Amino acid sequence: MGEETITLNQKADGYRGIWYMNQPSGDEYVYKYSGGLGTYCAKHKPFAIYCESVNKTFFCYGGATSTDSRKLLHMVSYFDHDTQTVPRPTILLDKKTDDAHDNPVISVDDAGHIWIFSTSHGTGRPSYIHRSKRPFDINEFELIPATRQVGQDRQPITNFSYMQMWHSKEGFHAFFTRYNYPAARTICFMQSPNGSEWSDWQRLAHIDQGHYQISGIGHAKLGSMFNYHPNGKGLNWRTNLYYIETLNNGESWQTVDGRTLQTPLTEVQNDALIHDYESEGLNVYLKDLRFDAQDRPVLLYITSGGYESGPRNDPRTWMIARWTGSDWKLSPITTSDNNYDFGELWMMGENDWRVIGPTETGPQAYNPGGEVAMWKSSDQGATWTKMRQMTEGSPMNHTYVRRALNGHPDFVAIWADGHGRKPSESHLYFANAAGDVFQLPRSMTTDTAKPILVSP
Repeated sequence: MGEETITLNQKADGYRGIWYMNQPSGDEYVYKYSGGLGTYCAKHKPFAIYCESVNKTFFCYGGATSTDSRKLLHMVSYFDHDTQTVPRPTILLDKKTDDAHDNPVISVDDAGHIWIFSTSHGTGRPSYIHRSKRPFDINEFELIPATRQVGQDRQPITNFSYMQMWHSKEGFHAFFTRYNYPAARTICFMQSPNGSEWSDWQRLAHIDQGHYQISGIGHAKLGSMFNYHPNGKGLNWRTNLYYIETLNNGESWQTVDGRTLQTPLTEVQNDALIHDYESEGLNVYLKDLRFDAQDRPVLLYITSGGYESGPRNDPRTWMIARWTGSDWKLSPITTSDNNYDFGELWMMGENDWRVIGPTETGPQAYNPGGEVAMWKSSDQGATWTKMRQMTEGSPMNHTYVRRALNGHPDFVAIWADGHGRKPSESHLYFANAAGDVFQLPRSMTTDTAKPILVSP
């Protein structure tokens, strides 16, 4: 397939997200999870980045056509903070699927080039890396023929899943998943100074059937939190909470208190284990990883009694695990009604931590998402209060609230909505630091348009 087929560089006439479902459940909730999943999934990061030099927040999402909400298009756009407008989004590529696991993630290099990493759900479809032809410009992207070091040779990179991409002065740092490598879900790491020539893939862990991971970047470290899939229970079961970090860009890995780890980890009980949720019969759903002012990890996740939707697996408890310097402190935030309710952690100041997510019951109760609220902690995660409910009276559930990296106060979060139990159209939203919510224009007749204030 030639680049002219892969790289479209076309303009859409508005902002429309993909609707996606996974695993019919045969009950009133219809699916294991479903909805407007343009900013899905938890293991894709980031979706938005603020660039101070041009005063714009660049973002990507899983888009759709005006006639088919289930046709996945990779979309790229930005919010111009000077004019308070958005342009027509760029259609980067048609991923030839309706699977939101193939949603893209975004990065920006030191020269201002926008990078889009087009992930794949397993090995059945190819993955792509694109870079904007001009700095801070979304109109034209080019396909980057990336390779990785394998022994003395270099091999093309054509497939990766659950990509999480971080950039620093050293270059790119990628946490991702490789299927059947050897575990069904093997979590990996690679790094590159330029985005085209990558190190070999490091396996971080492959315990039993494997893992989901959430990664993050601090002032002087990279970290990964992960759960694991026990043998014999299927991939819907995921439990335990682990954490590892590197201070030298993946040359070595250690526990939070500095004990060296031999990767890949292969045993359930190991030094990276934070909490044994398996012994409590609880599933663990990962949400976010941040580092505080002392570069100590703070983990956000949900625990529940099982994978199926509905009240029988309540409570779904939003949890914080914070490293104090000597031990892990675990604190509850609130509860919600679905394992796939998703928000992230904002650190506005040393004593101003926020969680924004669909913690409030939505119109499709016990389906993913709901009404969005902002929670605040003034004691570094020990206690939380609901600061503001940001949406209410919505016809569809709001889902997958994502944090803008280096966020400007005018644009700190982006997400989508969609019906929880049947295919629907999906709108895109963003919020400012005060909790005001704006809808991106679904249809545009001009080259730029102002987002629509929908709350208060």
